[in-house]
Amino acid sequence: MNRRRTLLIAVAAAAVVAPAAAQTEIKFGHVGEPGSLFAASAEEFAKRANEKLGAKAKVVVFGSSQLGGDKELLQKLKLGTVDMALPSTVMSSEADLFGIFEMPYLVKDRAHMAKIEKEIFWPKLAPEAEKKGLKVIAVWENGYRHITNSKRPINTPADLHGVKLRVPEGKWRVKMFQTYGANPSPMKFSEVFTALQTGVMDGQENPFTEIYSAKFQEVQKYLSLTGHVYTPAYVTVGARKWASLPEDVRKILEDTARQTQRFVYEKAAKDDEDLLGKLKAGGMQVNTPDKDAFVVASKPVYDEFAGEVKGSKELIDRAIALGK
Repeated sequence: MNRRRTLLIAVAAAAVVAPAAAQTEIKFGHVGEPGSLFAASAEEFAKRANEKLGAKAKVVVFGSSQLGGDKELLQKLKLGTVDMALPSTVMSSEADLFGIFEMPYLVKDRAHMAKIEKEIFWPKLAPEAEKKGLKVIAVWENGYRHITNSKRPINTPADLHGVKLRVPEGKWRVKMFQTYGANPSPMKFSEVFTALQTGVMDGQENPFTEIYSAKFQEVQKYLSLTGHVYTPAYVTVGARKWASLPEDVRKILEDTARQTQRFVYEKAAKDDEDLLGKLKAGGMQVNTPDKDAFVVASKPVYDEFAGEVKGSKELIDRAIALGK
């Protein structure tokens, strides 16, 4: 009897000291390097969300393509092995209408983008992502893109002829630079520095924050301020895995993601001012191209997109009207 009583006491004691159920980990993957806008945005979001989530769950950020490149991250969202990601250009390879943000010189500024987000993105584009098993819960930013290369300053599209240019994994960026006369090749962001360093690629195009944080100034001589595309970034989850999370956790994550947009835009605007000076100090030769020449050369891309993607011309016309 005493032995049985001792055993029961031991079992009860073990139950008291047994660890609580493991906290739910929300894995947030992105391709940005430390110091990039992606990294700052994701880390700010995680800090705010975790303060509200308490013991319910914890957002853990994995940057620098630790969980994969953009296409791999989207696939992992669908499979449920990654919970959140921050795709940008690559979304046009999932849902054709996202290619609207690949159209050169479409988005004039962040105030214009805010109108496009409200009147075009949420009612028209977000549902297209959901058809692919992806759910966008907030719109952030990757910024205005500029061209760097090791050959020459880019003043007009003619200067791009023959330049081997890395572009993201989205077909309309490829088509745009083919139209300008460059030789564009899609490549994972994590592979770009080595490709530039070894001469596999002559150049690339990205916002200042990605150029500086990836240290492209160390392997690129020229920075041309084309500002050819403004790229939103999308806080994205896998629809199936998202539905399995508790409703209160989903609400906190979604509300916080949308609230973090203001931080992202303010940080992006500050980076636009600060990082150009740092890139110049890093030895890059900076020039301001003839944007009118690029706008004229962009017309075939708009025409092809409108002809190939159903419903896109209406959205482009509306987006342009919102900027007037």
